Amino acid sequence: MLKFAKEHTNSYDFEVLIDKYPKLQPFVFKNTYGNLTIDFSEAKAVRALNTAVLKVDYQINYWQFDDSNLTPPIPSRVAYIHLLKDLLLSSHLDENIKVLDIGTGANCIYPLLGQSIYNWQFVGTDVNKNSIKQAKKIIAKNQLEDKILIRFQNNPNQIFQGVLAKTDIFALTMCNPPFYKDEVEANSATLKKLKGLNQETNNLSRNFSGISNELWYKGGEKAFLHNYLYESSLFKNQCFWYTTLVSNKENVKSMYASLNKLGATTIKTLPINIGKKKSRVVAWTFLNEDQQKQWKIK
Repeated sequence: MLKFAKEHTNSYDFEVLIDKYPKLQPFVFKNTYGNLTIDFSEAKAVRALNTAVLKVDYQINYWQFDDSNLTPPIPSRVAYIHLLKDLLLSSHLDENIKVLDIGTGANCIYPLLGQSIYNWQFVGTDVNKNSIKQAKKIIAKNQLEDKILIRFQNNPNQIFQGVLAKTDIFALTMCNPPFYKDEVEANSATLKKLKGLNQETNNLSRNFSGISNELWYKGGEKAFLHNYLYESSLFKNQCFWYTTLVSNKENVKSMYASLNKLGATTIKTLPINIGKKKSRVVAWTFLNEDQQKQWKIK
């Protein structure tokens, strides 16, 4: 992940960002150390910063969606993209890469970053029609219809079924699962995060926002992940690497047990560390050695 390290070693260059995106200016101030920054507990400030970063670093000139939708932190999303690049290289896959993004959301962040950084092709899926409408508008405004396609998943209990056609072939899948089992758990986590930002408040306005299907899933992350694992086994030969972020490290052990039962031939846990936050990606394939060799010469 050398490229990621180079991109995000230094702090934000707010002067450059403001010059290219003046709407960021009202949210920027000097902290007690004399450095320019924003209030990361304020959703509008985070949205403005991310919009500027996407414009300056990734040539995304339009990135607008409802305030209620999730505003993702860019560094962690970029880290996932670079980690997947390393995974592909470990399998000697580097050309004509097509990626399936599960739960793309209104922000369409992973396809936008992946096509900008590595020129990958994307198919994104989502269960929310309004999110899909907004993602499609972002794609159209940035003239990326030839690189990113969005599909509607009309059954929220399904992951791949209903959106994956028999003719689809992907080098990768990726997913950032809902963390929480319900709204109560999500609100509790929001208050804890705000306290971590030294914000004493009972106001549940999330600094990164997020609607229900983006934040919680019946049974929580573990339930979602095991559904994801099971459905991946129904399409064993249509994707080289299945991957997902895993927020709770306690879920990894049961994932390995399930994947072994489902017939995965290789399983990997790949760490992602951004500042104080530690996370991981679990990746697996159902392809045997001969199938992997055949894939590379397709």
